[in-house]
Amino acid sequence: MTRARNRKQPVEPGLIPAPGELLDWRDSQYFDQWQDQPCALCQQPTPMRSHTKEPAHKACAESWIAANPVEARRGRFTSGSQPCSTRTR
Repeated sequence: MTRARNRKQPVEPGLIPAPGELLDWRDSQYFDQWQDQPCALCQQPTPMRSHTKEPAHKACAESWIAANPVEARRGRFTSGSQPCSTRTR
């Protein structure tokens, strides 16, 4: 008999890019238009915010994911949950 897991995963697995891939932070939720804060990784000012509102440059977050692939699976930095639509002509 197998047990069903009742634990909800903290982040959908597909939203965490593989090391070397890019984050999708195009949505406005990743941008604070009112205040720059120090990046949690490099300490330089940034208007960018992670999905948990942690200040971070997108490039810094992608570098962190590449340098910490195991810890990245916990979802510190993720892409947007809704991919942006693309138009074809």
